[in-house]
Amino acid sequence: MGELLLGIDVGTYSSKGVLAAPDGTVLKSQVVEHGLEIPHPGWAEQDAEGVWWADVVTLCRALLDGKPHTAADVAAVCLSAIGPCMLPLDQKGRPLRRGILYGVDTRATEEIEFLERSIGPEELFRLSGMALSSQAVGPKILWVRRHEPEVWRQTARITTASSYLTYRLTGEHVMDRHTASHYIPLFDLKSLEWTDRYAEEVADPSLLPRLGWSDELAGEVSPQGARETGLKAGTPVAVGAVDALAEAVSVGVAHPGDLMVMYGSTTFFILVQEQPTPDPRMWTVAGARRGQYNLAAGMATSGSLTRWFRDELARDLPEAEAYERLYRAAEQVPPGARGLLVLPYFSGERTPINDPRARGLIAGLNLSHSRDELFRAALEGVGYGIRHNLETFGEVGAAVKRVVAVGGGTKGRTWLQIVCDISGQEQLLPEVTIGASYGDAFLAGVAGGLLRWDDLGQWVRLRERVAPNPAHKARYDEMYRLYLQLYSSTRDLVHALAGIGQEAG
Repeated sequence: MGELLLGIDVGTYSSKGVLAAPDGTVLKSQVVEHGLEIPHPGWAEQDAEGVWWADVVTLCRALLDGKPHTAADVAAVCLSAIGPCMLPLDQKGRPLRRGILYGVDTRATEEIEFLERSIGPEELFRLSGMALSSQAVGPKILWVRRHEPEVWRQTARITTASSYLTYRLTGEHVMDRHTASHYIPLFDLKSLEWTDRYAEEVADPSLLPRLGWSDELAGEVSPQGARETGLKAGTPVAVGAVDALAEAVSVGVAHPGDLMVMYGSTTFFILVQEQPTPDPRMWTVAGARRGQYNLAAGMATSGSLTRWFRDELARDLPEAEAYERLYRAAEQVPPGARGLLVLPYFSGERTPINDPRARGLIAGLNLSHSRDELFRAALEGVGYGIRHNLETFGEVGAAVKRVVAVGGGTKGRTWLQIVCDISGQEQLLPEVTIGASYGDAFLAGVAGGLLRWDDLGQWVRLRERVAPNPAHKARYDEMYRLYLQLYSSTRDLVHALAGIGQEAG
């Protein structure tokens, strides 16, 4: 057995693999892209075999093709993926339908309302440390029970993306406690174990994987997993994680007071805590390792909004240059986008408003506005959402000592600077910005016994600090007040429009 560490992350629109040395040196990385199925407004799905597992197989074979590394060089493996998801399996462990994705899938609105009526929001919060939202998996399990009875009749297992991949590689059904925390109301935050208290309302927890911590071993690569991926049978495999948690590890967010802001298809926040500070506006979840909790939050639409903007409103630009040209033009637009304001709720919204029926709004348009102002306003809209979440962290008494930014949205300085100016919060940028797969490689090392958590400081070094520009504070404070008012003033109208959109299909 070698000493190299293999990490693979399956994201919303792409998957990435990295091969790292025990000191954190990246020896090889690879990316494959894939699609997202939206069969109905408010739904988001992916094929577990054709996308998730196929990407893992492709990345393993690309990274270990003998140029120069082979499977014999790998000491341990860790897999992460989008989540939490709802994936039902049959008796033979085969997917019965496409996986239902995390909070961007808002189909289970009626099931959320049913569980709140039947169990009660206070009891749900007492049990789980958070309110039901589109991020919760319990309502999506109930949705399958109600709407797909033939699928439910055959369901022998319920799992999530990362756990399915670990199962395919090892034959072991195991889920990390961070992800399991979102399986409301089947997870008890106090005991950090499954509970059968509401099995009748949702599902028997015997259908769910056993629980573990992300830095523990799930098992070893099975003979079948070895045949498909090219890895050596017997190679240790970690329990794994949801992508955002692995991303937090990848940038050194591992100590109390560390906050990660992940600029991906969605924006995700993870704050490390020793003791939880539950609040129904946020998500209180188990951490990556024993003895830690995370206060987490997530916006439903961020990078996916800029992607939509590029695809729908910038078709005249060469795809390879589109983002660069859009950002460059947005830099020339003054703060406030000349009176243009965007609510970025194009897929509903998660924290802190927890409103799956929210929708995007563009307010203040006039005939002098161009695409440049629209794009600037979209970037600022996400920035106002980030400020809303950061202020909520403060309101619940969660101490934030430093903010580390990561993800595709950090590649251009424009968006980061806008967020700093809007929030008044300094952001730190790490040297290595590969993402969740790099965190997976570290978790593989800890689970495999090659590394300790103290070694993370050697893996992660910061390269830059982005500070707020005080000259923009007054304008952004004014626009932020209008941002909050715009949602509250239009909520009922937008809910009605969302209903019409759902009916139209």
